[in-house]
Amino acid sequence: EAGEEKVAAAYPAKRLGEPEDIAALAAFLLSDEASWITGELVVADGGVTLGGGA
Repeated sequence: EAGEEKVAAAYPAKRLGEPEDIAALAAFLLSDEASWITGELVVADGGVTLGGGA
């Protein structure tokens, strides 16, 4: 568990992702609220691609 905490601390979000994080994104993309979003790449990585992460 200490190893997971160390890795999580390196992520800009300061936590590891959970299956629920991806499920929430998928639910949004399937919802009417996302009907105007087309052909988009959505990165769900806790901010790692912003730099300074794990």
